[in-house]
Amino acid sequence: MIKVQETIHAKGLKIGIYTNDFENEFISLTDIAKYKSDDPNDAIRTWMKSKETITFLGLWEELHNPNFKPVEFEGFRNEAGYNAFSMSPQKWINTVNAVGIVAKSGRYGGTYAHSDIAFEFASWISAEFKLYIIKDYQRIKSDENSKLSLNWNLNRELSKINYRIHTDAIKNNLIPPELTPRQIHFTYAEEADLLNVALFGKTASEWRTENKRKKGNIRDEATIDQLLVLANLESYNAILISQNKSQPERLLLLREMVSKQLSALSKIQLALPE
Repeated sequence: MIKVQETIHAKGLKIGIYTNDFENEFISLTDIAKYKSDDPNDAIRTWMKSKETITFLGLWEELHNPNFKPVEFEGFRNEAGYNAFSMSPQKWINTVNAVGIVAKSGRYGGTYAHSDIAFEFASWISAEFKLYIIKDYQRIKSDENSKLSLNWNLNRELSKINYRIHTDAIKNNLIPPELTPRQIHFTYAEEADLLNVALFGKTASEWRTENKRKKGNIRDEATIDQLLVLANLESYNAILISQNKSQPERLLLLREMVSKQLSALSKIQLALPE
């Protein structure tokens, strides 16, 4: 699934946030813990040792996770609070089949938790800090061009559907059997960049060169209107490919479509009541 990365800014700290389904946001406990501790993992483990935390996590899973293992949870709850009891995110996830806490590796690695759980952890770290987190979290949620915006993601999903139509047209019309895997990859990338040039005026590589410090790619930075037009471009280019039109011809026609559709969408926005 698509993973959208955002950042909460709270009292000078950057806190990662992502979503797989655009409904449930997961916030970095690792980043939140940095407010209180130089060892975020130790802070998280300490929080997870308490009976109150284990009880809360278990209740959350019971409410949201049909595959939760209640018997194993009861074992943890009975042991929680004793000096010998220890708990880590990975142990919790593996034993009770938890989904509310996630251990991620890679560029955005660390321990993440559903926003319900993350705010509970933030309260344990600092009630004041939690308020700063919530304030900026609300900013992200209310930003209509945010990558967590429902409208943005509906258009992103529409673009995904039309992407399949587009790639099928490329496969059936532009890729002869004798091409090597590398040549096939290049053909798909070239056609994707044809749409990028038509819509954004630049290729994906050119955008990355200009935006070295930004995360994601050129399409992740698209507005709602641009994503809607992109979905239409994919369908239109598929038709043009099937009509055997050359790439220069298609670029001209696609640019013309972009100009007309963005202009029409702009007029619609101006006509909408505030």
